[in-house]
Order: sequence, then structure tokens, then C-alpha cells
Amino acid sequence: MGNAQSLLDLAANRWPILLTALVACFVAAVAPRIGNVLRLWSIPTVGEELGNTEKRRQAYLGGARKLYSAGYQKFKDGVFLITTSRTSPTIVISPDFLPELKKLPDATLSMEAAVDESMETKYTKIETSVPIIPHTIKGELTPSLSRLSLTIASEVREALGLAMPSCDDWTEVDIHHSLLRIIGMVSGRMFIGPELCRSEQYLDAAINYTMEVMGAQRAVQNMRPWLRPFRAQSLPEVKRLYQRIAEAEAFLEPVVKGRIDAMNEPSYEKPDDLLQWLIDGKDKFPDKNSQNLAKVQLGLTFAAVHTTTLTATNAFYDLAALPDLQTELRDEIREALSQSGGYFTSNALQSMKKMDSFLKETLRVHPATMASFQRKVLKPFTLSNGQVIPAGVTIEIPAVAVSSDSNLFPHADKFDPLRFYRLRTEAKEGGSVDKGANNQFVSVNQSSLTFGYGRHACPGRFFAANEIKMILAHALLQYDVKLAGSATERYPNMEFAHMSIPDPSKKLLFRSLEL
Repeated sequence: MGNAQSLLDLAANRWPILLTALVACFVAAVAPRIGNVLRLWSIPTVGEELGNTEKRRQAYLGGARKLYSAGYQKFKDGVFLITTSRTSPTIVISPDFLPELKKLPDATLSMEAAVDESMETKYTKIETSVPIIPHTIKGELTPSLSRLSLTIASEVREALGLAMPSCDDWTEVDIHHSLLRIIGMVSGRMFIGPELCRSEQYLDAAINYTMEVMGAQRAVQNMRPWLRPFRAQSLPEVKRLYQRIAEAEAFLEPVVKGRIDAMNEPSYEKPDDLLQWLIDGKDKFPDKNSQNLAKVQLGLTFAAVHTTTLTATNAFYDLAALPDLQTELRDEIREALSQSGGYFTSNALQSMKKMDSFLKETLRVHPATMASFQRKVLKPFTLSNGQVIPAGVTIEIPAVAVSSDSNLFPHADKFDPLRFYRLRTEAKEGGSVDKGANNQFVSVNQSSLTFGYGRHACPGRFFAANEIKMILAHALLQYDVKLAGSATERYPNMEFAHMSIPDPSKKLLFRSLEL
């Protein structure tokens, strides 16, 4: 009895200490979150007039363009909160802060974590952290573009012949579907070699994997965030994606393994393609066996086929609505080829400045995404204006609002295909090299954000630019193109959340040129 009483006395004496310790632990755990909430409360929210969080999220899913534009107009020089489909709060930051943001390390601002959340990788199981991809694109593909220009041009010519119907008279063409196949073949030629890039099995894997990824992502984002952990993986779209991944890997893994095995043969000659460069570089990334390299090929396919097809389709829709521009671009293409012996060399492509301007204007008016420079904040930091950005949020730049700013682009609501051609010409005449460079299709700067900004800007944009230019040039040298049916104006894009895509159901009319 005495021992029991002693224990009770000891507990009574120590209870204040235990209580203090528990309170201290609670405060230590909760205080940072409370601090983050208080910091977020100090930031204005765009769309508050729409109602509660769910109503703002639904407005975002229905098309975020108006929200980004409204926030940019009200808080152009600062920051604002926008309710998105993400689980984390999203802070939109003025592009004025980009020079200081790009200096922050990945340990503070993580593109990888932001992409994971945006692509819903927790449920879609897409691999986004694949360092070997940007390493190989920057180190091998981009420096090889000049050497491989004729190879790419040859594949473009072959792919157009296979994907386009006979067009002796005006013929209706599902251009989005045709471009998926053309770009699948051309990209595949560089990614996996000539033996497989035109095979139906490869094209099926490349094209349909891309479509299933987008379908699964959209289905998950349509769900309320709190429901996703319980139901996302049972969605039909997500299940189809899992099946597509398994089928694509089953096809690609033997291809990769066969290439690796063939390297042991004395007579083996290394192909000049990205698969070979990946294999050669896998020692720097030791986890990259044949199975993992097959997954890398899938990642490359999604990045190349999806985004390039969207841009090319947008360009064809713009061209179809501008018959006079077709003639002007066709003349420029012929002039460039006359200076290169009829070959699509790098110099020939670089001399097509009107084509380059047209494509950049297409990106400006029809950006694939409303926001750019998306980063997850892993460590809090302070902007130069004193605004504290807490950990756990996602930041982004309102790219669509920037590209529509009339202070940056006079008459921004007008599609002006030669806008950037004139700017480059003026820069050259004025001796401004930097201004000329900033107005190229592949340029990234504070007003051209489609390809990102800073050290993580899209590394494949140089290949994509050459690919799209060659496809457009070959098509313009072979066909006239116009809108189908009674359409007199360019087809409007479809918008979902932060994405803007050309309507894939629309058709164009093509007719072979009289030579």
C-alpha cells in the first residue's frame, strides 16, 4: 500500500512537468502551421466574391484564365492566392520577382514536388523525377540538332506521307490525330530509332499513353481533394492508365534490353539516337536498368508527343484562318531552302524568322498552360518587398495574364503573326542583340514563360522548335489549308483548370498545291 501511495505522490509531483512538456510539444508542432495560416491570411485571394473554397475550385476547373487575369490586374506588382485543384495553397507571384526566385536553390523551391502534385503522381504513378532525361537532352540531343537536321527532315517527310491522305481536291483532315502520328514518328526516330518509330505498336504505346495520362490527371483533379486518397485509384481513367503503362513497358523493355545485349556483339554500330545516349549515360545513373530505361522512354514520349502536338495543332488552326500568311511563309521557306541547296539545315531553319515569329505568337495567344514557374516551397523565404512565403505552399507566375498584358504586347488581344519578326528586325537595326534574342520562339524571359524560366526551363524546346518548323514547312510546300465547313474564324480552344488545348474534334481542309 505504501509503494502504491509513493507512486501516486510521484505522479502528482511530476504531472505539472509532464503537462508542460506536452504543451511545449504541441506548441512546437502547431505554431509553425498557425504562423503559415496567419501569413496566408495576409495575402489577398482572387475570386472571393464567388463564395467558399469549393465554389472557387469549381470556377478554377471551369477555366482559370479569368481568375489569373483578374488577380494580375489587381495585384500586378505583388502576390495573390488562387484556389486551384491542388491540395496545397497556391500563391501567384508577379513576374517582377523572377530574377530573385530563380536564384533560390531546389532545397527551397522544388519544381519536382510541384510537378508531382500537378500531375497527381500519388495516384497516377507517373515518374517525374528522372534526372537522366534533362541531362541527356541538354548534353546530347540539343548539341546534335545541327548534325541531325537532315535526319529529322527526312522523317518528317516520310511521316507526312504516311499520316496525311491524298488531297487532290479539298479534303477534310483530322489534323490533331494526324499530328499525333507525325510527331510520334518523328520524335520516335530520335528517341528509339528508325526500325521502330513507325511501327503501330510503338505509335500505339506513345500516343495512347499520352492520352491516358491526361485523362487520369483530369479525372483525379475533378475530385474533391479530401476524397482522392480513398477513391482516386479506383477511377476508371486511372485504371486504364495503369493498364496502358503495363502494356507500354511490356513492349519497350525488350527493345531496351535487346539494344543493350546487341552492344556486346563485335560488329555492333551505335545508333545516333536518344536511347543509345541514355544507355551510354546510365553509368552516371546506376539505377537505370532496362526496365527503368523503358519507363524513361515513356516519360520522354509524354513530354514530346503531348506538348509538341498541342503547339503544332494550334499553329495549323491559326494558319487555316490566315490564308495570306500561308503565302508569305511559303515564300520565306522557299527562299531559305534556295540558300541551303534545298536542304532543311539548321541555318535554313534559323533564317525562317517569319515562321519563328508566327509560332511565338501562337504560343503567346494560345499557351498550353495558364501558369508557369510552378514550384513547391520546401523552406520559407522572403521576397524583396518583404512578403514572407511560407513552406508548404505552391508558387507560380500568371503566364497567361503576362502574355495578354498590353503594356508588354501592344494590341495584345490581336493575333499578330509578324509581331516578333518586327521586334527582331528593329533590334537588329538598332544593334540590340539581347532584344533580338529575347523575341525568338525558344526564348525564355519574364514576358515569355511558356517554356518555363531559369535553370529548369524546358530543355527539349530546341528539338521541339525544329520539329514543328519542319512539319509546318513541309506541309506549306505541299498544301493549301483552310477551316472546314462554314467556319470563318479560328477555332476556339478548350480550357480546363490551368490548361488550354486546341479542340481535337475540329477538322481542317487540305488541298495539294499545283506544282
